[in-house]
Amino acid sequence: MNSIHLRQTLPQVFAERDAITSDVWHQDITFCKGKRYLIEAASGTGKSSLCSYIYGYRRDYQGIINFDERNIRSLSVDEWVEIRQHSLSILFQELRIFSELTTFENIQLKNRLTNYKKKKDILALFEVLGIADKTHEKAGKLSFGQQQRVAFIRSLCQPFDFIFLDEPISHLDDDNGGIMSRILTEEAEHQGAGVIVTSIGKHLQLEYDSVYKL
Repeated sequence: MNSIHLRQTLPQVFAERDAITSDVWHQDITFCKGKRYLIEAASGTGKSSLCSYIYGYRRDYQGIINFDERNIRSLSVDEWVEIRQHSLSILFQELRIFSELTTFENIQLKNRLTNYKKKKDILALFEVLGIADKTHEKAGKLSFGQQQRVAFIRSLCQPFDFIFLDEPISHLDDDNGGIMSRILTEEAEHQGAGVIVTSIGKHLQLEYDSVYKL
């Protein structure tokens, strides 16, 4: 996948509003592979909805979203499975961590589908992110910030053309946010991938090619 193209896209819930002031909604905008984008938003502007639309979880929007000029509404279930395993990774704001599993088991659920990371590489990420002592801990016992780091590692356990991160460091300090930024930069450059980050204030410190106000 080389591009994600939004053409006059708008959440249906916003359709009755008289005016929409946005760099993204009701615009013609293209995210290109290899570029880095920051989408700044206030609460209630549809930030998480955008993530769900692009990942195919929700369809309650107007307009068109294309992957390489293919309307995503036409994609089959099998095509979505292929895209989510090989082209598009996402870190949801609510993380979607299985609290009853250990942190490492959460990672394994993803990595067993893709066989992308070796165990030693995953453990190295736990180490550099400061949660090496949490690999056998039930995820539900971790703080939200620690769970964010687990979800981040999980998002890297696959090949991708684009990675979408929805408020990935909302509960992290600056040091851990900086470590995550470095890891993400290295992984994206290695894969030649595009990076799309959303934020309501605190965002990953990357060299962004474009910044949009949602």
